[in-house]
Amino acid sequence: MRKTILALALLALPVAATAQTKIAATPAMGWNSWNHFAKRVTDKDVRTAADELVSTGMKDAGYIYVNIDDAWQGKRDSSGNIVPNSKFPDMKALADYVHSKGLKIGIYSGPGPQTCGGYEGSYQHEEQDAKMYAQWGIDYLKYDLCSYHKIMQQEAPGDQVKQYQMMHAAYEKMHKALQATGRPIYFSLCQYGWDSVWKWGPTVGGNSWRTTDDIQDNYMSMSNIGFSQAGLSKYAAPGHWNDPDMLEVGNGKMNGNEYRTHMSLWAILAAPLLAGNDLSKMSAETKSILMNKEVIAIDQDPLGKQGDRVSAEGPFEVWSKPLKDGSIAVGLFNRGHDAEQMSLPLQKLGLSAGSKIHNVWNPTDSGHGPWMVPEHGVVLLVIKK
Repeated sequence: MRKTILALALLALPVAATAQTKIAATPAMGWNSWNHFAKRVTDKDVRTAADELVSTGMKDAGYIYVNIDDAWQGKRDSSGNIVPNSKFPDMKALADYVHSKGLKIGIYSGPGPQTCGGYEGSYQHEEQDAKMYAQWGIDYLKYDLCSYHKIMQQEAPGDQVKQYQMMHAAYEKMHKALQATGRPIYFSLCQYGWDSVWKWGPTVGGNSWRTTDDIQDNYMSMSNIGFSQAGLSKYAAPGHWNDPDMLEVGNGKMNGNEYRTHMSLWAILAAPLLAGNDLSKMSAETKSILMNKEVIAIDQDPLGKQGDRVSAEGPFEVWSKPLKDGSIAVGLFNRGHDAEQMSLPLQKLGLSAGSKIHNVWNPTDSGHGPWMVPEHGVVLLVIKK
């Protein structure tokens, strides 16, 4: 009997892994309401975002998720079912609208009694909420720790090991609830990288997990988050990805070079690409950054390998990412305050002087360097050995 039980358990593992991989074979792409709309988001904003993803060509470029972040929740009804607030009069109708555009829809909750914004969380209603999401037609759940942290502290004061065990269990509980619905729902863990989530995220069903605190629309925040991802590449693979938070491209507080750095670094990191701007008011430059097909191809490369840091000397960093066709993507990043020349560290990259080099952001440049990299800027290359 023991051998039979063990065999069945082993058989179940690849099935779960296959299901995870199918949902997130490559990093998620889409749009999230928080960075621009925060708690102001409405049904109309979400419908407009869906329309804009289609009309601008972003859907065709791969952006398919339309994700509602915090502030959609109302109170629970007499049966304990979660009810949207007045800004979202009919969540099923909204999901149907998004689906009619050939897109997928995401929603937000957390394991605590309240979300970060003070709205209704899923605490002690996990199975009920998962069933409701499935009934509405939800395709993606961002699950934010927030007030559950207080419960961890209250139930295990001073015992960090126990607190972390509670956190793992809370995420696993919702994962199982989602699985029980029979609907494939992408599960995004949001607990800011605590307890090295990249080491255990897959075991609780995570398709991606936040590795950092919230990003802000400034170079210091973006660069500190992005460049801190060195060393995490071995924990990402098809089905589960490290998530350094959403894109700020187009929100207006960084310049074009800084946004190109943002997009390039996230692509090398095989990070989810979730636009966070007002899609109805994009400049031509914002569109060119978010929809650069070659940058997106680096992020979405089917090999499913996250890139990593190759070298760092002063303000200059070189990062690389292996691609399925045998080539590599290389980012030359200048974190300094002046434009400076940068060259390829050929030996560290395992390259020869005769390698074929393509400059992604400047395709007319066929040179082999050195390249003048602007302040807070990047030269992104695809190199065939």
